[in-house]
Amino acid sequence: MTNMTLKLAETLSASGIKSVYGDPVVVDGTTIVPVAAVQFGFGGGEGGEGGEDAPAGSGGGGGGWAVPFGAYVSDETGVRFRPNLITLLAVGIPFLWVAGHAWARVIKALKR
Repeated sequence: MTNMTLKLAETLSASGIKSVYGDPVVVDGTTIVPVAAVQFGFGGGEGGEGGEDAPAGSGGGGGGWAVPFGAYVSDETGVRFRPNLITLLAVGIPFLWVAGHAWARVIKALKR
């Protein structure tokens, strides 16, 4: 189990920044580089002696997520960032809701 865990940790740490910026893709002369926030984790375990009354140990686990922020687009007009509108709305709407409620409380406090 230890060798597998070490190998997995080495593989994940070697990928580093490439996990966030995807490989460039060229479509009709336009280069597109996807951008995402990535988080991952993994677990391990340990072995037991086993036998009739004691279970043999085991373990494992892992998971992760990725949020696509958008892509860098390079064409004859230059390089620009094109945001993923769905992600922008998913982050922006809750932010605006919280900011609106906070602003309303500030105004209410100033009126007193």
